[in-house]
Amino acid sequence: MYDLGAPGQGQHDGPAGPDGLHELDRFENGLIERFEEHPVLANITRLPDEDFTALLLQRRFVSLAFTPSYDLAIDLLHDEEGLRIARIILREEYPGAQGHAPSHREDMTEDMRRLGVSREALVASRPTAATRRAITDTLELIADAGGHTDADLRLLTFLRFWGEVLVSVEYGRLWERMGPLFTAEGGGRNRSRFYHPHLVHDAKTHSLATVSLLSDTHSDRLAARVTELLARAEGAAGAAGFQETEERALRLKAGFYDQFLPALDSSTPA
Repeated sequence: MYDLGAPGQGQHDGPAGPDGLHELDRFENGLIERFEEHPVLANITRLPDEDFTALLLQRRFVSLAFTPSYDLAIDLLHDEEGLRIARIILREEYPGAQGHAPSHREDMTEDMRRLGVSREALVASRPTAATRRAITDTLELIADAGGHTDADLRLLTFLRFWGEVLVSVEYGRLWERMGPLFTAEGGGRNRSRFYHPHLVHDAKTHSLATVSLLSDTHSDRLAARVTELLARAEGAAGAAGFQETEERALRLKAGFYDQFLPALDSSTPA
């Protein structure tokens, strides 16, 4: 299994002032780097075509769990500003109240078809045990976060890191494999409707110490509220909850990709 390091590594014991936020940024950036270095993501161009297709099909099931995960977190949030941000992000998944615009999930399926995934493959696909575990453990983590005294901080931290920051990292790696296909088909113009837009709009573009509610990406909008909740936390409790939540989110993501390690091993020349 891919080694994510020891839980609690690098925890911050001070208040979440400017210095504390910079330290949390270093902690978070370290987690992001570790995820980028997951062997499957770091070697995505080496996966055989059939295994890359299998990865996309399994990742689709995780993506389908995005909206119920947001809905569950919204059920458990008390913080009004956090609720408003989460509701806006959730509603953006379904643009156009009249039903003329495709949802983001439909955009994902369209992108997969452009990548050569057939309707027959979509029909035949089923979530693996590892994929089902990634989904159920996600819902369990959200429910667990809702039971803490700092539930709002943990829930918003999870939505941001699991649902936005790490998604952008994932799609950034996948784009190394996908990008040439989308641009070649479009005569040099990027024709991706799902993967590339989410790579951009979910990304962390500001540090925790400099982010504001005026930021454009989902990650940064959530981060602005997370930093406000961190500032209200007593002592090191807020930072500890933040770090624990992000570490657990990373383990969920990495656990999903671990199932494709054998495919990567089989692609290594003898």
